[in-house]
Amino acid sequence: MDFGKKMVFAFCVGSACSIVPATSWCSEDEASVTMEMPEMTVTANKIEEDVQDVPQSITVVGEDILEEKGIEGVPDLIREIPNAFYSPGHGNSVNFRGLNTSMFTSNNPVVIYIDGVPYSRAYGFDASLVNAERIEVLRGPQGSLYGKDAIGGVINIVSKEPTNEFHGKVGAEYGSFDYKQGLLNLNGPVVKDKLYFGINGWYEQDDGWIENTYPGMEVDANRQRNHNYGAFLLFKPTERFNVRLNISNLYNKLYLEDGYALPGGSVAGDFSRDDAEKVSYDTETYSEIESNAQSLHLSYDFDALTVTSVTTHRTLTTEGDWDADFGDDPLWAGLVMFDDAETDTWTEELRFSSNNPEGFRWVGGVYLDTEEHETGPYGMQMPFNPFTYALEDWEYNAESISDSKTYAIFGQVMIPLVTNLELTLGARYQHIEKEIDLDMYVLPVGTSGSPAFHLESEKTWDVFLPKAALSFGITDDWKTYFSFSKGYMPGGFNYFSSSGTAEDNSFEPQKSTNYELGIKGSYKRLNLSASAFYMGIEDIHVYRSPGGGIYYTGNADKAHSRGAELEVTYFPTDSIELSGALGVIEAEYDDYDDGAGNVFDGEKIPQTPSHTARLGIAYYHPNGFYTRTDLYNQGAVYFYNDANKSFDREGGHTLLDMKVGYRSGGMDVYAYGKNLTDEEYVDGLRANSSAAVATFGDPRTFGVGAQYRF
Repeated sequence: MDFGKKMVFAFCVGSACSIVPATSWCSEDEASVTMEMPEMTVTANKIEEDVQDVPQSITVVGEDILEEKGIEGVPDLIREIPNAFYSPGHGNSVNFRGLNTSMFTSNNPVVIYIDGVPYSRAYGFDASLVNAERIEVLRGPQGSLYGKDAIGGVINIVSKEPTNEFHGKVGAEYGSFDYKQGLLNLNGPVVKDKLYFGINGWYEQDDGWIENTYPGMEVDANRQRNHNYGAFLLFKPTERFNVRLNISNLYNKLYLEDGYALPGGSVAGDFSRDDAEKVSYDTETYSEIESNAQSLHLSYDFDALTVTSVTTHRTLTTEGDWDADFGDDPLWAGLVMFDDAETDTWTEELRFSSNNPEGFRWVGGVYLDTEEHETGPYGMQMPFNPFTYALEDWEYNAESISDSKTYAIFGQVMIPLVTNLELTLGARYQHIEKEIDLDMYVLPVGTSGSPAFHLESEKTWDVFLPKAALSFGITDDWKTYFSFSKGYMPGGFNYFSSSGTAEDNSFEPQKSTNYELGIKGSYKRLNLSASAFYMGIEDIHVYRSPGGGIYYTGNADKAHSRGAELEVTYFPTDSIELSGALGVIEAEYDDYDDGAGNVFDGEKIPQTPSHTARLGIAYYHPNGFYTRTDLYNQGAVYFYNDANKSFDREGGHTLLDMKVGYRSGGMDVYAYGKNLTDEEYVDGLRANSSAAVATFGDPRTFGVGAQYRF
């Protein structure tokens, strides 16, 4: 292929399009030196519309930015989003605008949608980006259209549509700590205009930066192996009827964690990354996650409306063993913590949407999901206590099956009122049923017997989630909006119940009331979006560990979160791109009594950075040379320390990444460095009376890579 060297349009981070040069893989005929911002179509409201017309905060990341910044998965993407925070504890946990992962539903406050398959569980919270055309991150609650778990937002991954020409890419990377990565993507026709197929895959492995010094154990303590494979078939029997079948397989195996443990009572400031580089674990520690997902999309375009059916199925299995004392104490030799689970989920959405490109538009439908979550073995082993009559090692093991069903009806309309003024009204009504059957066993290690505790319970919830927004076009290029919406995350049950009543071992749904005021637009070479928000939160999901390693869950009565977000892209010349984002936030508990005599009113909500900021500069030379530098700064964040009933403060940090490369004739060769100043920072802390475990962000790394497009 002949790749041009002129300026072209492409997607980038921000709430509207920006311009990137012909290093973005376009043909000479497609290139343009015009510097005005084009329209960009998104599907945030489940209908196609210009991003400028959507009355909410949206961050859009296109394929070019994904590649240039080395964004390989959702954890990398989180760093691009204002007021978002990622932590590796209990899977891939996300905090967004002060909302945290719910431990005993394992649901993140942000839901990933890829090919219609929802991913909200912290375990397996990732997706392949190899075939992504763009990613739309909808900030703020999306319950009216996207359902029960989208209390914080939605990450909508839009896959590429195949054409009658074969297109694809292959690539490989090698980097620090023996990092290896490979990728493949291929789309094309089987029968032109009728049947298309696509395959994609991504694999990575590295040896990690922590050494296990215990004799006989694998030296590379935090090594990992990951892959993400996918394929699709697209059948178009007529111009109006589309059938698409997608399948995917995600696998992750991580040994140890990127950190280490100190005795209970330790605080975040006691940890050092230097001390984490050598550990002594006498028991293999790992977590293994596998997800298999399938989706079937059927759509038919009538003259006035489109009918779409999306059926999805996903099986998520997790298996993990962890050294019970995070060390080599002989008293704990061979004892482990363990967590095995399998989740099987089916969803069906039947959606009707208008085909009007402007004016009065609407979308509505019905939704159903069923989920069976089987947990067990799930628990930990404890050594005998020489000061009691217990002369054997003991095991606490919870075995449970929980089922849930959700039925929902939803709709949204966009109504032009007068010139440049539009009203959006949306709502979702949903009925949720959950039940659990649990047995807790407390037995000597290696023996069997009757359960020490049994829990059998069921609960139902009904909820109405309204949304309203008013948008006003100041000019053709600038719009402002104000929105109101309700957010919701379902309640559930304690999977590690060992005593008490059914009510003691359940928790109520978390709810939010949200207000947002924003402006977005473009002027010549400038693209900008800004917003301010306030969120009142009720029945916040919290957990504590009063008895050491055994966690309990509950609700804190009230909290609030308020802040502002800004995203900017600017091209001072045809070859230079400047981009940046800033999020500032205050998130606090207003009414939180843990029931054990501790009142946390006024405390910061854990894992909520005081601010997030990024600044990038990219240079593209007409001969194919390019370089970019990205700076990321995160403010102070607090972690809850249950041993001390305190909130440990971790100071802010700044990361510096760079990349240089050359593109020609479809080939891209590059080198990169991440965390070039070798900044040390804690990105996760779990602390109770038994132990405190801190995890760290990666140290400085370097790498080289090559990619070929055709």
